[in-house]
Amino acid sequence: MDLAQKEAFDAISRRNDDLNAIAGREAAKLAYGPKSSYARTEEYSTIGAVSRQDLVSWYQASVHPNNIILGVVGDFDSAAMEAKLRAAFGGWAKGPAWKKEDIQFQQAKPGYYLVQKVDVNQSAIRMVALGITRDNPDYYAVEVFNEAFGGGFSSRLFSRLRTAKGLAYSVGGGIGSAFDHPGVERLSMGTKSQSTVEAIQGLFEEVDSLSANPISNEEISRAKDSILNSFVFNFDSPDKVLRERMAYEFYKYPADFLERYRTGIEKVQPADVARVANKYLHKNQLAVLVVGNSADFDKPLSSLGPVTPVDISIPPPPGEPGEAKPKQ
Repeated sequence: MDLAQKEAFDAISRRNDDLNAIAGREAAKLAYGPKSSYARTEEYSTIGAVSRQDLVSWYQASVHPNNIILGVVGDFDSAAMEAKLRAAFGGWAKGPAWKKEDIQFQQAKPGYYLVQKVDVNQSAIRMVALGITRDNPDYYAVEVFNEAFGGGFSSRLFSRLRTAKGLAYSVGGGIGSAFDHPGVERLSMGTKSQSTVEAIQGLFEEVDSLSANPISNEEISRAKDSILNSFVFNFDSPDKVLRERMAYEFYKYPADFLERYRTGIEKVQPADVARVANKYLHKNQLAVLVVGNSADFDKPLSSLGPVTPVDISIPPPPGEPGEAKPKQ
């Protein structure tokens, strides 16, 4: 316990060192809400409050065979393996059924949010909102849109904002998805401090242009090829396939969801991609987070709209006097 807590304390003390780590952490808070299980931040006080008995009590209340899925992959006789597993675990008493939490999301209001970090010469930009779940009928069209719009070196965002305009070190993103809760719709960009506002405007221009200039047939074909050609490498070993199949079982997805994926991607049409872009990606619904040194920006961030400062100071451990200053 002592070692684990000290390691956690060390991680807390260094959590503001990296520009992109800050951006990822604070963007999740804007998308889900700061108190959400999907965005909660460890603090000295919360880690320090955990006792060994807390861990034992959680284990006793939560770890039961009726809440566990066991998967085995390898070269063995299935009947013999099942017999061994039943002999080892058959006497394990069942416990209460797992109760799924009712997790509410408190998405931040659309607008501009600034984390001031004075020791950097670049800005990390995140534009976020809530995404979708993977059982959404639009999932496959969203996957194709994401790849075409912001998925890689040949994507529209990369080719226009990085290659053509030189506004970004890195750029990409799309409409995120997850199995049992909405993913994060996220557009990410890294740029030099002196082009921060111009980069934000450039990203917005690409979102706006989707109406008049939807993803083309050529872009869709290239995106499909990229997805399907890389698809096999995600499941090129028995353990990867097992892990994926166990996830479907855990989240109560169809057992053939993996097989449906390829077919679903192949069936996506240009109209589907245009429809999901128009349905889910709206500039006026995005919370825009900027982590950087505002003194070096090309224009004040406030030239785009009202700015909300984001405090990333680290509260001191209990019993230590004074407020912790932001680690920059």
